Amino acid sequence: MAKMDYDGPILEIDKLSISFFTRLFEIPAVMDFSVTVQPGEAVGLVGESGCGKSTVALGVMQDLGKNGAIVGGSIKFKGQDLGKMSMEELRDIRGSEIAMIYQEPMASLNPAMKIGKQLMEVPMIHQGLSKEDAYARALQVVTDVKLPDPERMLNSFPHQLSGGQQQRIVIAMALMSEPALLILDEPTTALDVTVEAAIVELVRDLGRKYGTSMLFISHNLGLILETCDRICVMYSGEAVERGSIEAVFDDMQHPYTQALFRSIPLPGANKNTHPLVAIPGNFPLPHERPPGCNFGPRCDYFEEGRCDQGAIEMGVVPSDDSHFSRCVKFQEIDWKAPISVGEQKEKAKVGEVVLKIDNLKKYYEVAANAIFGGGDKKVVKANETLTFEARESETLAIVGESGCGKSTFAKVLMGLETATDGTIELDGRNIEHIPIEQRDTKTVSDIQMVFQNPFDTLNPSMSVGRQIIRALEIFGIGDSESARKARMLELLDLVKLPRAFAERMPRQLSGGQKQRVGIARAFAGGARIVVADEPVSALDVSVQAAVTDLLMEIQRNEKTTLLFISHDLSIVRYLSDRVMVMYLGHVVELGSTDQVFAPPYHPYTEALLSAVPIADTSVEKKHIVLEGDIPSAMNPPPGCPFQTRCRWKSEVPGGLCDKEVPVARDVAEGHQIKCHLSDEKLAEMEMVIKVAAE
Repeated sequence: MAKMDYDGPILEIDKLSISFFTRLFEIPAVMDFSVTVQPGEAVGLVGESGCGKSTVALGVMQDLGKNGAIVGGSIKFKGQDLGKMSMEELRDIRGSEIAMIYQEPMASLNPAMKIGKQLMEVPMIHQGLSKEDAYARALQVVTDVKLPDPERMLNSFPHQLSGGQQQRIVIAMALMSEPALLILDEPTTALDVTVEAAIVELVRDLGRKYGTSMLFISHNLGLILETCDRICVMYSGEAVERGSIEAVFDDMQHPYTQALFRSIPLPGANKNTHPLVAIPGNFPLPHERPPGCNFGPRCDYFEEGRCDQGAIEMGVVPSDDSHFSRCVKFQEIDWKAPISVGEQKEKAKVGEVVLKIDNLKKYYEVAANAIFGGGDKKVVKANETLTFEARESETLAIVGESGCGKSTFAKVLMGLETATDGTIELDGRNIEHIPIEQRDTKTVSDIQMVFQNPFDTLNPSMSVGRQIIRALEIFGIGDSESARKARMLELLDLVKLPRAFAERMPRQLSGGQKQRVGIARAFAGGARIVVADEPVSALDVSVQAAVTDLLMEIQRNEKTTLLFISHDLSIVRYLSDRVMVMYLGHVVELGSTDQVFAPPYHPYTEALLSAVPIADTSVEKKHIVLEGDIPSAMNPPPGCPFQTRCRWKSEVPGGLCDKEVPVARDVAEGHQIKCHLSDEKLAEMEMVIKVAAE
C-alpha cells in the first residue's frame, strides 16, 4: 500500500474515552482525552502508573483486546478515523505507518530468529521489497542506530546482545518502513542511565532524519524535557495539563503537575532543609474515582462544594492559547508561591566506623565453554580491590552501570557469597569468609537488604503482619508472641502504613506499600547496615519521594548506615553523604557528594553525570555520550578498565592507559580518583551540570 500524502496533523485524538468490561461492571480507563501530534513533532505523555498512558497508545494501535473498547471520541491518523477502518486497512497501517516500541525489548524479538531476518521481514511484508533490498535497508538502519559491526549484528541472535543493543534493534525494526508516527512506551526504563542517554539522543536524531512524529510515554520528566516539543500530563485517565515544554515546566497551571515536580530531586536540593514532598493519599482505582476533580482528595488547593461538583473541562490559560489546564481554580492559585517546607530535620551526627572493607576481591571461575563444561577455566573478576569504610548514620551511595560489580559486593557483604580475598570488618569482627548459614543471628540481623523489586521479596501466601513477625522470630526479638505482635505494629507505624495492613495479603498492596513492608522487615532486627539495592527504581516518582524520605527518617532515628546502590544520580545527590563510583569491579572515584558532583571528575563519573536527565529548563548540561558497551568482566581490557570508552585517553602520554591499571590517588582530602590523568589535566575539567541561578 502506498503511503498516504497528508499535510495536516499526523495524529488527532479527540475527546477519547476507553473502557474495559468485566462481568460485573465497566471500568473507565481513559476519559475525555484529547491530544494532537503535528508532522515531525514529539509529544510527551507523562503520569503515574495506572493513569492510562499505555491504554491511549493501545487505542491508537487499535489493540485493546477482547474486553477493551473505545466508548467515546475518535482517533484520527492523517485525517482518517482508525475506529472505522477494516482489519485489513489497519494491518496495512500498523508497522508501516504507525510503529510502536515497547518497554521490554525481548518481548518484541523472536529468540529463535536471527536479527537480520527479523528486520528484513518488515519491508518485505509491508513494502514488497526483494530480499537483497531488504538486507541493504536493514544494514542501513542498524548503522543508523549506531550499533557496532552491523553485519555481525544482523547475523546474531537476540540473546547475544546486551539490553541496550536489543532496544536499538527494536528501534531499528520500528524504523524499517519509515513510519509517520512512532509510539515509544517507556523505552528506556530497564536500561542504564548511560545507555538511556545514548538511546534518547538516537531517538531525537532519527526523528530529525526521518521526519517521524513521536508520542513518547514516560514517567521520567527529565527524559520528556530532553526529547519532546510538547507535553501532556495525565492523571487517573484524564489529561490534566497540556502545552509546550517551556510552558508546562516553567509556568505549570495544574496542582498535579506541581505535585509531580515537588516529588523529584532537582540539582542542589538539600534532603534536610528541602525534603521531597510526596503526594499525599493514594491514586484512585478506576471504579472508585471521586466526584468532580479526580485529583481533589490529594490536592492542596481543594475546595469543598466547588472542586467536587460535576465534570471539569479543560480550560485555556489566558496568557498562552496552546496551554490548557483541567482545574476550576487554576487562575486563582499563586503558582510562584514558595513551597511550604515541612519541619527542618537535623541530620544525625555521623558516628564511628561500622564497616571497613580492605582490598576486597570477588572472582568467579567459569568454564570457557559454559554449556558443555569443557575447555579452560576463565576467571570473572567481579570485584577488584575494593577499599572503603562506612560510618554510623552515614549514607554511602554506590553507583555505576549494570555489570560493574555493585550487586556482587552486596552479596558478599550479606554472606550470600564469600570473598576471594581481602577483609570485611563489621564492628571489628571479620565476616568476609562466613557464609550466611554460618553467621550468628546478630550478624544476620545487623546487615539487612531492601531489594529493587518488592514483588519478588514477599511471600504471596502470608499476611503482611505474619511476614514481619517471622523476621522478628528469626532475629530472636521479643520473648512472646504478643511482644512480637506489638513490635510488628510499631514497625508498621515506622514505615507509615496503617496497622490494619497487618491482616492484608501482599496482592492487596500497591508497589510502594509492598516496598514499605520490605523496609519494615529489613529494620525489624535493629539493623546496623541496610543495603538498599535500587529500592525506588521500580516505583512511580511520587511514591519514590515517600519511600526515599521514609528511609532518611528511619536512618535519623535508628542511626543506621545506609549503603544505597543506584544508577539514578539525581536521587544519589539528594540522599547520600558520600558517593562511590564503580566500573568493571573497580572503585574509580570515592568522595563526599559535593566532591563527586563537582570537577575534577573521573572521566567515567563525568559521563555518568552528563547522562542524567534533569527536569529543569534552567539547567545547562555538558553533552557527553559514552561510545560502546561496558566490556565483559570475563575479558576485561588491559590497563585501565575504562580506557576503551574514555574521551580523555589521548591526554595521557606513552599509551599508559593501555598498559597499567591506575592507582587510586587523593585529589583532595577524602576524595580519591583512580586515573592516569595528570593533576593539571584534571584541573582543566569543567562543570557538567550548571544551574543557571548559581
